Amino acid sequence: MDVQSVSVGSSKSMEPLIVNFAPTGMIPMKDQVESIPISPQEIVEEVHQAYELGITIAHLHARKPDGTPSSEAADYAPILEGVRKHCPDLVVCASLSGRSVSDAAARAEVLSLKPDMGSLTLSSLNFVKQASVNAPSTIQELAHLIHEAGARPELEVFDLGMVNYLNYLISKGLVTPPYYVNVILGNIAGAQLNAGHLAALERDLPPGALLALGGIGQQQLDAHLVAMGLGWGVRVGLEDNIYWDRRREHITQNLHLLGRIHALANLAQRPVMSAAALGKMGFYNRLR
Repeated sequence: MDVQSVSVGSSKSMEPLIVNFAPTGMIPMKDQVESIPISPQEIVEEVHQAYELGITIAHLHARKPDGTPSSEAADYAPILEGVRKHCPDLVVCASLSGRSVSDAAARAEVLSLKPDMGSLTLSSLNFVKQASVNAPSTIQELAHLIHEAGARPELEVFDLGMVNYLNYLISKGLVTPPYYVNVILGNIAGAQLNAGHLAALERDLPPGALLALGGIGQQQLDAHLVAMGLGWGVRVGLEDNIYWDRRREHITQNLHLLGRIHALANLAQRPVMSAAALGKMGFYNRLR
């Protein structure tokens, strides 16, 4: 399968399933979610277990010892070193989030470690209690720094305006194929998981893009069900959803959520794409 074989706007329900594993994020803490991996050792161990079960990408955040988010390369280094040791062909994406750090150079410090991908959120947005600030100049600088580091952007779309801005970046040559896009639905100030919003987003995404669908909170399961039928990939993990059930009564674990993905993929006859297959399509860091 090559990048051009995935056409936006068509249902390819037999395509291999890209599984993007997001185990940590910036918000869950141990006092709320006992199973959240915080330390480098915990994150590496959980990614290794997920890799053995079957994932394509690991979307990683680093934390300080007290659990607060970090963008520093020194905090990412033991995570990336451990993941590469135990999961040598895994496609590794480092978060370049703007929730706690606004300066582009500080957010991009982890790129010195040569991850395969760096996340690129395509506009500012509000979450329930916090803003992620992404000025146009910051987005463009991050896109440039990702390219210079030999990595690919993990293009994060929460609303239709972000698709518009992605197409602008493509028109300026700041983002080049192959494209990988996470469409993340259910945020309080973004697109929701309904047919109208999803159709509008899909219509304007760049042709040939590899697409994955994620849902925030109770919309995660439904996002996965929709993705299975559309032939899209999925994003899964405690970063986006800490509950097992729709009523949000039972805190879950990463590997339980991932196990459900594999069960759904089996029912949908969607084999999980190996990391090596994605890497060979142009998603390994070209300088590593």
